[in-house]
Amino acid sequence: MTAPRIVALGGGHGLYATLSAARRLSADVTAVVTVADDGGSSGRLRAELGMIPPGDLRMALAALAGEDPRSRLWADVVQHRFGGNGALAGHSVGNLVLAGLTEVLGDPVLALDELGRVLDVAGRVLPMSPVALDIEADVSGLEEDPRVSRVIRGQVAVATTPGKVRRVRLRPADPPATESAVRAIERADLVVLGPGSWFSSVLPHVLVPDLFAALAATAARKVLVLNLGPEPGETAGFSAERHLHVLSQHAPGFRVHHVVVDSASVPPGSERDHLARAAALFGADVVYADVASDTLRTHDPAKLADVVASWTGGTPSSDRKDTSSWP
Repeated sequence: MTAPRIVALGGGHGLYATLSAARRLSADVTAVVTVADDGGSSGRLRAELGMIPPGDLRMALAALAGEDPRSRLWADVVQHRFGGNGALAGHSVGNLVLAGLTEVLGDPVLALDELGRVLDVAGRVLPMSPVALDIEADVSGLEEDPRVSRVIRGQVAVATTPGKVRRVRLRPADPPATESAVRAIERADLVVLGPGSWFSSVLPHVLVPDLFAALAATAARKVLVLNLGPEPGETAGFSAERHLHVLSQHAPGFRVHHVVVDSASVPPGSERDHLARAAALFGADVVYADVASDTLRTHDPAKLADVVASWTGGTPSSDRKDTSSWP
């Protein structure tokens, strides 16, 4: 039986969980990763070297790394972050390796493929765009007049704003998509979008014109995984329904088949009725399931794989304990 072709779009913690779930179902997994991070080690390397930010890409590689001892060792190495107070403090080994490979090979996709071979990655990790992007947001609540919006620029600034994010844009506008990412979406059997920081990790994918066109044209079954709850900063106070309305506003006409919601996050009652109406904007049904980790406020990869398995024709493989921490 041919392994289902799964494409997961996102960034950060959410994408790590999705990839950890997808690898239980298939060895043909492609991660399409946001490239707008401007903080920490990624932000420093982006500013100093003019490269796409490597942090979320590195984490996706770690999520798909092989299970043998050598691959797990290398996964731990690329995740290792230097301490101290010198020039290397705060940098992760994997970010520096990707920076070096990109300079030597002259192409970030070739660099990711090369490090993927070292890690025996089950699939492929691709940037959503070959150029570094900036997120720009209209934010209200920062002025005395609550009706006045201010433009905030940068992923970190948007994610941590005390105001209310109304709308986001990418800069440069209408950026190019990575061609291999477009092809992966077009040939996929299953596409998963989310969970993740809604404005800075999820929405950017539908704001890249060629990615949005591929998502609209693909014959793949499309699944949207909602967050377990609002995040401080950009989605503070958001209901599950509000997440869907915001996505619809940024991507008119976007269609998905299923919206996966943690059953404990939206208890039975009127809120589920509202959510069903919001999902209808996408032509989707709402699937409630226990997908939350028992100990952390994150999605549990094994539980998520159990839900997704019915749409791939696959059976989740034996559970793997995720040992990589999020720095």
